Amino acid sequence: MNADQIRQLQDLGYLILRDVIDPDWLAQLRTETQRLLRAEGSLAGSEFRPEPGSDRLANLVGKGECFERVVAHPRILEAVELVLGGDWKLSSLNYRAALPGDAGLQPLHCDMGLVPDELGDAVFNSVWMLDDFTEDNGPTRFVPGSHRSGHIPQQVLADPYAPHPQQMVGLGKAGDVILTNAHLWHGGTANRTGLARRSLHGFYVRGDKPQQQYQKRLLSAETQARMSPQMRRILALDDPRNDMLSSEGSGRSGFLR
Repeated sequence: MNADQIRQLQDLGYLILRDVIDPDWLAQLRTETQRLLRAEGSLAGSEFRPEPGSDRLANLVGKGECFERVVAHPRILEAVELVLGGDWKLSSLNYRAALPGDAGLQPLHCDMGLVPDELGDAVFNSVWMLDDFTEDNGPTRFVPGSHRSGHIPQQVLADPYAPHPQQMVGLGKAGDVILTNAHLWHGGTANRTGLARRSLHGFYVRGDKPQQQYQKRLLSAETQARMSPQMRRILALDDPRNDMLSSEGSGRSGFLR
């Protein structure tokens, strides 16, 4: 990232990177997510939770090499380090498609319901566009600078579902990625088109926070055995703190777009 991009991510809480996913990789991600939706059927997304008005998939690191590339992308990890510092891990990699028919609206929220604490920022999210994000197909909205408010929206807004006077929407082309300090107030908007709006969400947390999906339990022994040292570090497979945190409770609270 250049100096202006760093400043935007730090001050506004979001940044859109253009053309991160090349055409061949994009086609593979689209094909694999659709295959998984068909294969998993009514259980799709069950490692996380269902969401009315959206298709979901979860635990994607364990479901194909094309997804491993998402969570280890160097441009994304650079931004993770900028926001979270050196002690971080993947929390989850999910798929979400806002379905047509005016579906997909979410309240403004902070991921895991967290505000920064004495150690600093604790949550970071990346939204990978598998389709163009347009004004009408359910793009993510966010309130610039709200990651420094010290409040979650539910504490101060009368209606977190209502449009916020300062909100922006993240628009872009398939292959772009939105980076967010996930303390930023944000949420999915309604899809008013006739097609699903597809995306992936690579969510990272500070090392002292629980993973939304405990990777060591969800990934098969075979998958873990072939992971590179870099991937083992990203997934916190060898971090004893992570085992203790998982026994105390998962980080399932909050939304991911």
